[in-house]
Amino acid sequence: MLNDAVLLLYLLNFLFIALLPAIFFRHDGSLNVMWWLTAAPFFFCAAFLIAAYVGLFPAAVDHNTRVGDVLELASVVLSTASIALIALTLGTHRIPIALWHQDNDTPEHIVTYGAYRYIRHPFYAAFLLTLFGAFLFAPHPVTLITFVYGLIALNLTAAKEEVKLSTSKFGTDYVVHQESTGRFWPKFWRIPQ
Repeated sequence: MLNDAVLLLYLLNFLFIALLPAIFFRHDGSLNVMWWLTAAPFFFCAAFLIAAYVGLFPAAVDHNTRVGDVLELASVVLSTASIALIALTLGTHRIPIALWHQDNDTPEHIVTYGAYRYIRHPFYAAFLLTLFGAFLFAPHPVTLITFVYGLIALNLTAAKEEVKLSTSKFGTDYVVHQESTGRFWPKFWRIPQ
């Protein structure tokens, strides 16, 4: 049986992610097919957690064991880190940014401070923390698939964005930024000054 409080934490984490297009990103485009395909693992993962909670899917790990406790604790840490990273990233931006997968998502500026000082895509990193934490919370092929699918989709999205940025008017600055930061994880061996 899934822990009520941890499930609530994850549902709030997924809700926070789902609300970002409405509360933060620019509204000069539409949610096209690619946006929905990239967002799909978040909807499926949240729905699966609810279905597992009500008993539609058997638990792969007994949460009343030491292993279950460790996985649950790790999942809480990851969800909390995701929420904190989203909040930090929101606080970094002075103006809303383009919503990914839109024709008009060409950047108007680059950000290399705040969370971006260490990673180039902190929103995506936070999203991946959520999906991986959900897998630890409810280890099941479905949550594993949502994590792997999300990792692939966000990696492809990030790569496309990085091509746009490196060929934009900010290209030279962005290439320098790429060399000192990781895509989703910090480059601890090359932390920028």
